[in-house]
This record gives sequence, C-alpha cells and structure tokens, in this order.
Amino acid sequence: MTEKPIGLTATPNGYGDWLTELKRRIHNAQQRASLAVNRELVLLYWQIGRDILLRQTDQGWGTKVIDRLAQDLRSAFPEMKGFSPRNLKYMRAFAQAWPDTEFVQEVLAQLPWYHQLALLDKLSSPEIRRWYAAKALENDWSRNVLVMQIESRLYERSGKAVSNFANHLPKPQSDLARETLKDPYRFDFLGLTAQAQEHEIEVALVKHVTEFLLELGAGFAFVGQQIALEVGGDEFFIDLLFYHLNLRCYVVIELKAGKFKPEHLGQLGFYLTAVDAQFKHQQDGPTIGLLLCKSKNKVVAEYALRDNAKPIGVAEYQLVASLPEEFKTSLPSIEQIERVLAEEGEPL
Repeated sequence: MTEKPIGLTATPNGYGDWLTELKRRIHNAQQRASLAVNRELVLLYWQIGRDILLRQTDQGWGTKVIDRLAQDLRSAFPEMKGFSPRNLKYMRAFAQAWPDTEFVQEVLAQLPWYHQLALLDKLSSPEIRRWYAAKALENDWSRNVLVMQIESRLYERSGKAVSNFANHLPKPQSDLARETLKDPYRFDFLGLTAQAQEHEIEVALVKHVTEFLLELGAGFAFVGQQIALEVGGDEFFIDLLFYHLNLRCYVVIELKAGKFKPEHLGQLGFYLTAVDAQFKHQQDGPTIGLLLCKSKNKVVAEYALRDNAKPIGVAEYQLVASLPEEFKTSLPSIEQIERVLAEEGEPL
C-alpha cells in the first residue's frame, strides 16, 4: 500500500504508533535524567554532611562553622539553592543517621531530598527508618504517602494479623502472605462513625477504592464487590474480592461490624472453597481469606484458626483514627518542614 504524502491533514501509515514509541522513549529518558540528578544531589548532601560531622567531632570545630560555610557556599554558587544553615544542619543529621555508605548509595540516593527530611524528622529508630526507606523505594511512594504511612504507624501494624498461613501455605509464600496483612486496618478516610454497619462500610470502601488499596498495600488489585457465587443452585455473595499480584492468588475480604466469632470462619472458608473451584486458575496459589472485624479476642482467633482447613487471617479495622496524642504532637508535619524550607529558598 502506498503511503500518503505528509501534509497538514494527512498522516502516513504507522505514524501514530511511532509517535507513541517516541513519547515513551522521551519520557523514560527524562525519568532517568531526573533520577540521575537526584542521586547526585543526595550523595552530595550526604558527603557535605559527613565532612561537617567529621570536622566537628574529630577536629573540634564549633557550630558556628555551619553559618560561615552557608555564607561562603552561597557566595560561590549564587545560582544554587540548598545551602542555608538549616539545610546544612539537615545534611549533617542525614550523614549522622546513615553512616552506611552502601545503603546510602543503593537505596537512599534513589529517594528525593524531602523524603530524607521526612525520615529524619518523623523517626528516631535507625531500624524503622531503614524499613520505611526501603518500602518507599519498593512501592514508589510520594513524599506525602510516605508521611501518611509513617503517621499511620504502618511498621507497627504490618504482619500483625492473626493467621494460620504457616499451616496451609508453602514458604516463602506463607511469610509473604503474613507480612502482607496488617492489624489493625485504618479506614478513617471513609468519614464514618464507629457505629457504621457492614454494608455501609463496604459501599464506602468501594467508593474510596484508591485509598482502600493504599491501605491494603502494594500488590492488591480490586476484582469486585458482592461477587455472586452459585453453589448447588443457591446464590451466595462475597463482600469484596481482590487478586494479589505478588502472591498470585485471590483474596476474599469479609467485613463484620461486631466482635470476632469463631463461626465467622465457616462462612469465609466456604467462600474460599467456592472461589478456588470457580475462579482460580491452575497457576494461581490457594485463595486467601481476610476477616475484618470491629474487635477481636486474639486468643479466641488463634484457637479458631488452629485447625481451620483454609488459609485465613483475622484483623481489626478502625473507622476513627486513634493515634496516641504524643505521637501526633511531638513531631513536625511535612507541611511545617516545607513551609520553613520554602521561606529559606530550598529546592523542592
């Protein structure tokens, strides 16, 4: 077929696909360039912070050297931002918090500077800082999502659901499944009171599915709500059905507005059997169940799960935020950090 000559209105065959490919290449090149610039900036800041730290601790230089250095660097590089006394102090704290050069180069250098500030200002434990840094990189969290995960105490909640995965799933899938579940789940973004009923919560979760998926964690894909199952001529309905991309299996989530009862597991186990029979493909892993209750007795849940034949986790959900007051007020918010640094002309 003869291609039409290029004119104002005519487009040659294949031009659209070629343009799409060029856009993709340009976008990828821009991303690589941006990552390279960020990496060099973060490593530079770490090196400056390390130099300041060494001179103050080993050579006895006083704190005034930071003010002097800020003035001299600003004079030498007037076109560059980021050399205020406050940011230089952050560089020193950054180097002090992360003495491991390898981790800085392999993980931290891939996170923007404001991610580093959030880790420094909101966390005091090196172990927990390292955990959040790795998760931010793994899940491509924005700065605001990172702060939200810290403030919702994701570290303390991860892997805390009561489950029997070790009895029914092979390793390492059982460990990954256990780490995937939390306890409690926070649904305060729904704007519901603690008296909300199951259907009301379910509808609100689907309406706010983006926030729901963020709370569930990486890997969850929403399949549907009130999924119909026909068994022996009778119809049954699953509250919420998901597929987990990393576990390679379906996940059935059932909501209970009251306290956990052992008989809840019978209904959920029945749903897992039906999903395995009607939805599961040969390459999929066994379907997993997650029972979300308003409250639970952990010992009762452990006993109920002990001899249950299906892989199930039990966790609580919270409709209203309940962070300890001292955790809320003792640390500056990311907005406060941004406001102060913006006043000093720091780079975003």
